[in-house]
Amino acid sequence: MTIRTRLTLWYAGILLLALLVTGWGAYRAMLGQSHRPQPDEAGPDSPEHQALKETAEMMVVTGLPVVCLGLLGGWWLTRRALAPVAKLTQAMEKIQPQHLPEPPPRKGSGDELDRLTEVFKAMTARLDGAFNRVRELTLRAAREFKAPLAVLGAEMEAARRDESLSEPEQERVTRQLDELRRLTRMVEGLAWLTQADAGQIVLTQEPVRWDELIRDNFADALIQAQPLGIRVELSAREAVTILGDRQRLRQLLLNLTDNAVKYNRSHGHILMVLRRVGDTAEFAISNTGKGIPPEILPRIFDRFFRDNSSPGKTAEGCGLGLSIAQWIVTAHQGTITVESPETELTMVRVRLPVYIIPA
Repeated sequence: MTIRTRLTLWYAGILLLALLVTGWGAYRAMLGQSHRPQPDEAGPDSPEHQALKETAEMMVVTGLPVVCLGLLGGWWLTRRALAPVAKLTQAMEKIQPQHLPEPPPRKGSGDELDRLTEVFKAMTARLDGAFNRVRELTLRAAREFKAPLAVLGAEMEAARRDESLSEPEQERVTRQLDELRRLTRMVEGLAWLTQADAGQIVLTQEPVRWDELIRDNFADALIQAQPLGIRVELSAREAVTILGDRQRLRQLLLNLTDNAVKYNRSHGHILMVLRRVGDTAEFAISNTGKGIPPEILPRIFDRFFRDNSSPGKTAEGCGLGLSIAQWIVTAHQGTITVESPETELTMVRVRLPVYIIPA
């Protein structure tokens, strides 16, 4: 129940109580002006009965309209008084690390609501400063990490090609190189997302044949899945054009395909489908992995989140692929959802608005 409703109900109760007290007082006053009834005066024409009748008529004719008018006035006043609170609530609901809304303007009356607006304004300013410092620190750290990671990668590549190393030593260097590459991808992904949050990534807007991009991605998926014996199928591909950034859309498909292969079982199956649904182009990609538990589904778009729910198994990757995919889809005015209705099936759906080519 909202504050406005509670205040209106309380106000209605007070008005009704005041009406009853007023009626009781009027009844006592009318009864006092008449003589005390005699035993033979009891009945419909007695002074008590007449006073009660006149009081009831007064309450119905005058009191009830006054109460109704008071209720309407009280509801209007409550709504107007709480309007700034509603605006503040809407502004606070929009607070995100990449978006800090401006608070509603002050009325200049100096009341408690003006003070609350000023506090909210100061809070958003502090949050904005904190978010900017975190972004700046993250970008600086990512840039500083790139050079030593590149040097280490080059040295490990050279060491792996060293024929004097024994086979166990070469395997150890290969494992270290794989971990170094994963760390490099993590640093690059974190830097990319930080730049995206800061608005430093500009998307081009051009008509893109979405079905052709998916066809090319399907060809890449066949090569990527072949060593694991995973079967890749493109069951439907309707011709559709969307408006967006070709490079970022390509990155989106690569991230989704990489996850479908990485979290699949050996000799599993990947299914891709592209259909036009109304004014949207729906692309779905599913894989036969171990599935995603229901309690984990709400967190899969969180940064650095990885599903380690299986005993004795640690998820691969750095936990940024779906976060990047979500950012790209949102930047293209679309939606992305993940479903895992069965224990060994996961499906990702991407819906993007269709671009209507001008005639």
